[in-house]
Amino acid sequence: MAGNAQMKSYASMLLLLNFCMYAIVLGIGGWAMNTAIDHGFIIGPEFQLPAHFSPVYFPMGNAATGFFVLFALIAGVVGVASVLSGFNHIRFWSNDTLPAAASVATLAWTLTLLAMGFACKEIELQIRNARLRTMEAFLIILSATQLLYIVVIHARH
Repeated sequence: MAGNAQMKSYASMLLLLNFCMYAIVLGIGGWAMNTAIDHGFIIGPEFQLPAHFSPVYFPMGNAATGFFVLFALIAGVVGVASVLSGFNHIRFWSNDTLPAAASVATLAWTLTLLAMGFACKEIELQIRNARLRTMEAFLIILSATQLLYIVVIHARH
């Protein structure tokens, strides 16, 4: 019984940590998306596109930034949904709520890994600002903490 309560407290702590980090990722990603929309290309009838034009253009960062921000936002939204489902599972802590919490947590983890892959590519290309570096770090950490949360909720059985 003590091990079960301890797993529940570990899961609660990881959920709170993940929620805070996903919220920060969404905030920074929202800023980056807003900046890209405000300072993107204006395409008119007589405008010639640059030779290496990308439809996912971001005025900050490098060629991977657009994809990184898009997938980070998607991972952040699914991650917050995972936390909501996880809190419901923590509240009841039963076999009935485990499948929903585990499946959405696994989906959030895989999307976080995808965003982390673009973060690694962005790190490799080296041109980015401090906010993007912060978002990269949070996604790399989230890829580990989300996996740890999945392991913890399955370890109680």
